[in-house]
Amino acid sequence: MGDDGVDDLLRSAVRAGNAEAVRDLLERGADPDTVGGDGLPVLCQAVAAYDVPVAEALVDGGADPDSVLPDGTTPLWRAVDGGSPAVLSAVLGREPRLRIPEPARERLLALARSRHEAGPVEELRRRTGASGPAATVRVADGEHGWVEQVSLGGLAVRAGHGAVLTSLEWAFRVLTPVGELIARAVGRPDSAHVDWTAVCWTLTERRSFETWSAVVAFRHAPDRARRLFVADHLNTRALLGLRHGHEEKEAGLLALWAAEETDGEVLAKVLEAFAGHDHPDREAVALRHAGHPDPRVRREVPAALGEDEGARTPAARDVLLTLMHDADARVRLGACAACSRDDALLSEVTRTLLSLTADPDSDVRYDAVTALSGSRDRTPAVADALAALLDDDSPLLRLEAAYGLALRDDPRTAGAIERVGPLERDFEEDHRVRALWRWRERNRRPPAEWTLSGVSARPDDPAG
Repeated sequence: MGDDGVDDLLRSAVRAGNAEAVRDLLERGADPDTVGGDGLPVLCQAVAAYDVPVAEALVDGGADPDSVLPDGTTPLWRAVDGGSPAVLSAVLGREPRLRIPEPARERLLALARSRHEAGPVEELRRRTGASGPAATVRVADGEHGWVEQVSLGGLAVRAGHGAVLTSLEWAFRVLTPVGELIARAVGRPDSAHVDWTAVCWTLTERRSFETWSAVVAFRHAPDRARRLFVADHLNTRALLGLRHGHEEKEAGLLALWAAEETDGEVLAKVLEAFAGHDHPDREAVALRHAGHPDPRVRREVPAALGEDEGARTPAARDVLLTLMHDADARVRLGACAACSRDDALLSEVTRTLLSLTADPDSDVRYDAVTALSGSRDRTPAVADALAALLDDDSPLLRLEAAYGLALRDDPRTAGAIERVGPLERDFEEDHRVRALWRWRERNRRPPAEWTLSGVSARPDDPAG
């Protein structure tokens, strides 16, 4: 097949949104800057479709995000204009601060800033002349974030220009004042909104003491959204295990903040962040909130008490026992997790988890089964409970139950495997699927190959 044929296939793959085919065709010699039927590089088609995997594949394969188009824009310009931080990240490319001349960087920043300040509806009205109401839907943007997609007059744009601006500023090493960034984040007071997550991530990258001090100063803000952002940001740092040199100060600050905060959601996030730090009064801080009226706060107490049963005081053990009987299922789960290695409390942990396997919330049931499958409790009661859960509606829960039986080498594992049901191909490398394969091999159970709705493996697979 000639080059033109491969390029034709690339055009088709981009239109179909098939990122795997795009990567394969680029490896076979397709031109990453192939022009589509509209006279624009196919990268522009991926940008317009908000197709992050395809845009990423094209840029990784050599597509030029800075190529000047007939209207004077570039694919990167169009990504900024589109308002999707996920698309921007895919198109931005390597070393943009070094690659893009300063005047062009300034124009991109000005574009992002103007779109953010004007808002998507006004921009669509300007472009289309339409005067009717805009249609707004919530869409996923990236792996974990969401944003509004606004449509009017036959055009659509995503309302993530705040996140786009934040990401561009950091990519170009523009140190925007912390107060301005936080104000941008809380415009949509939701920790999963792209504006919030972009600011949170950028501030984790800025690790100077000056930035840290400016962020934590907002813990005193009268606006609870700003306090919640600070707590969420500190918790993100702790979860990522990022070292910035201020950990001791941060632990002390969180301990003080926990004693002062009055909002339940903010306090819960403060305690969650505090649990990731060492502090001499850690147990006392946690115990102080064990009876808090807000269950979101009580859910964080077990983790703040830690899992080191050797260092646990009788008061802490008594509180954890009490929390195992809390009215909130998530509090009970947390208390069980904190006591999973405490021999003195193992039987109580098991009783609590067994009761939670009947909870009406499927997520709670799944977490309880996960805890039971890996539990050190090998009594028949646990194995019987796992076997009984093989009729649950959730295939994930059935997989976890079968996995727990396999870990116990329970003779019911063979039947459990058949009752797991269909799984997506993503589970090909799942440790539980591999464990079931190994169990089948050890017990010489036919057939030679076991397939779960497209997920297949050989018992002698070295990955197992």
